[in-house]
Amino acid sequence: MQSPADILKGIWTSAGGDKAALERVRLTGDEPQIPSSFRVAVAGQTTIAAAGLAAAEIWRQRSGEAQDVSVDMRHSVVECRSERYLRLDDKPPPPAWDAIAGVYRTGDNRFVRCHTNFRHHRDAVCKVLGCVPEREKVQAALMQWKGEDFETAAYAAGGVVALMRSYDEWSVLPQARALAELPLISIEKIGDAAPKPWSKGDRPLAGLRVLDLSRVIAGPVAGRTLAAHGADVLLVSGPDLPAIPWLTIDTGRGKLTTFIELKSEAGRAQMRTLLKDADIVSQGYRPRALATLGFSPEHAAEINPGIVYVALSAYGHAGPWAERRGFDSLVQTTTGFNDAEGKAAGIDGPRELPAQMLDHATGYLMAFGAMMARARQAVEGGSWHVRVSLAQTGRWLWNLGRLEGGLDTPDLTGEAVHAAFMETVSSGFGTLTAVRHSAVLSRTPAQWSRPAMPLGSHPPQWPAKLT
Repeated sequence: MQSPADILKGIWTSAGGDKAALERVRLTGDEPQIPSSFRVAVAGQTTIAAAGLAAAEIWRQRSGEAQDVSVDMRHSVVECRSERYLRLDDKPPPPAWDAIAGVYRTGDNRFVRCHTNFRHHRDAVCKVLGCVPEREKVQAALMQWKGEDFETAAYAAGGVVALMRSYDEWSVLPQARALAELPLISIEKIGDAAPKPWSKGDRPLAGLRVLDLSRVIAGPVAGRTLAAHGADVLLVSGPDLPAIPWLTIDTGRGKLTTFIELKSEAGRAQMRTLLKDADIVSQGYRPRALATLGFSPEHAAEINPGIVYVALSAYGHAGPWAERRGFDSLVQTTTGFNDAEGKAAGIDGPRELPAQMLDHATGYLMAFGAMMARARQAVEGGSWHVRVSLAQTGRWLWNLGRLEGGLDTPDLTGEAVHAAFMETVSSGFGTLTAVRHSAVLSRTPAQWSRPAMPLGSHPPQWPAKLT
């Protein structure tokens, strides 16, 4: 079984990182940290370390000064569940799930998971089933369906659901075979442009402008990570787009936030203006959604040659499911994790991973890919396209191996366990007690210089840049 250092080496070198930089990384702690038969703690630690090392290397590129990076495994896995430990005015998070979200049995004795936290997704499920949004009614209706037929019908109606599959069932699907041909992170040059010099600043990403077009966890975690290393991150949302408030607070630390209505020409003009002066675009919408509005990677490279465009998908950018909507919990269900954890626990049915690890790890990989591409842009020039997916991160996590007896690990509960990893700060919501960033850089400590604010709190413009 690979050591954490070897796993980090694989991530780092696959994206063109200099092997010598790995000598300045220190990974501490032992697995397991939370109850799972999968190596979730190592996945969190190594993806966070990869992003931290990328920031350190950018600082070396900018200043000539090398620095050390250390990541503690327990701190990193706590950060990969940061939404659980957030406290607002000493109050814990509200229930994470909608009333009818979760797992159901179908008429052919299979299991399906429904993700209904956004109202339009809940309405789609109820429309297909012809029932009101009550758990008992949903369960009764699903007994008239075969699991795979419901999955297909719900997606066609605009819902997001997943049939629970074993790893073997998933592996023979065309989508799994398509993922097997792709790297963990795809970094491609998509256009010509002159190298962009670094501006002045005392942080690795000082002066870098990041457009964050994402919701829920993975994409917002990427933006939060870039902000932790000094980037000016502008979260762009729509005034009518649904959001999950607790996640907005947790992942909004360090960011500016504005509303733009991209369905209007005035809004698209505002976006083009922002894009002209951006360094990185990080987005989690389905590719066709932004392309039809004029903001595909190719459009972005025309508007701003030299841009780094980071795209997140649920199931990968190739294969028949490339356009399929999805969330961490659904990808876990579809690709075999829930089945495998259930079997390891000796239960008849699914068991979730003890963290939204596909989301969090993918978010750190997005930030890592963005930084690696921007560092290359500074030397080679060009416009760059970075692509990651929840399912490909899952494939990587699966291939890290299993932990015998991992489910016997006590969970991390109790405030005292986490006190060393927390910070208390003011925000636009009230006083936050939240998880600090777990990548510790010796010369340029990670920190969020802007408080989390309600969506739409700022104008659609960039702050002044030091020259």
